[in-house]
Amino acid sequence: MKYEPMDLAGVKTYPLSERTNKVIMKKHFCTGVSRGMTVSELLAGMPDQLASRGLNKVIDAVVAARESGKPVVIGMGAHVIKCGLQPVLKSLMDAGAVTAFAVNGAVSVHDYEISLIGETSEDVGAVLHYGRFGMAEETGRDINRALRKGIAEGLGYGESVGRFILDNGNPYKDASLMAACVERGIPITVHVALGTDIIHQHPDADGAVIGQASYTDFRIFASVVSRLGDGGVYLNIGSAVLLPEVFLKALSIVQNLGYHVDDFTTANFDMQQHYRPLQNVVKRPTSGKGRGYTITGHHEIMLPLLAAGILDRMGQQ
Repeated sequence: MKYEPMDLAGVKTYPLSERTNKVIMKKHFCTGVSRGMTVSELLAGMPDQLASRGLNKVIDAVVAARESGKPVVIGMGAHVIKCGLQPVLKSLMDAGAVTAFAVNGAVSVHDYEISLIGETSEDVGAVLHYGRFGMAEETGRDINRALRKGIAEGLGYGESVGRFILDNGNPYKDASLMAACVERGIPITVHVALGTDIIHQHPDADGAVIGQASYTDFRIFASVVSRLGDGGVYLNIGSAVLLPEVFLKALSIVQNLGYHVDDFTTANFDMQQHYRPLQNVVKRPTSGKGRGYTITGHHEIMLPLLAAGILDRMGQQ
């Protein structure tokens, strides 16, 4: 079949002034960047749309939560620790901006190694085929020892390791997030999947001990989640699977037990967005009155920016 080009002479148009637009220069454009800008000026000058709007909303939610005495909880994966962001997290703790942490098992491994030797993150590819990956003696020995001691005292995983770092006098204990949480009385719960961490390869590993310590932390975390309603904030930073699943189950438990956990804010910060954080953190938990945001970027850039914004606005109150 042969087609002739369509004749467009009869197409009807209308004035541009009559059209409704989603981007309006006076409302949505960046105000510009200048030398010597403050954090407040930089954040206020960002375009009022998409991720920059979301970032500012998250900062506002954290500040509002702390003003009203509601919790701000950070769930995170190990990459945050490997990027050396413990000082940023500690500054948020010291300002009263963060009230609890939930982390995976790898966080405890890297945080412990930093506290012991000031280094972490082995070159896996270089040693895997020699059977040496994850076989460092001190990491598995010490963390497993800490867990055995901790559960005998009724402690969870996070507090057990944090206390061990302090009691053992690890040379770089001041760099440890877990030790800092114990010192400040801030909950840090560790949620593990057996077989995922190098300490599970160690001869001293005891699955029952590891499971008991992490399960105690799961129950503590449920208590933390029970207080999020009416203005709390939950931030998931760099955990694509485990912590979003743990958060959803804890939320289900507290709802089942009759706690009112609605009208709170969540956000997922990661280098790329994944299914579970999007569903289990951003969308499903906030489907009532809540608000959920996705912020995409590298942790070593986004977390300092987030923290600077929070601390700056808290200082203005």
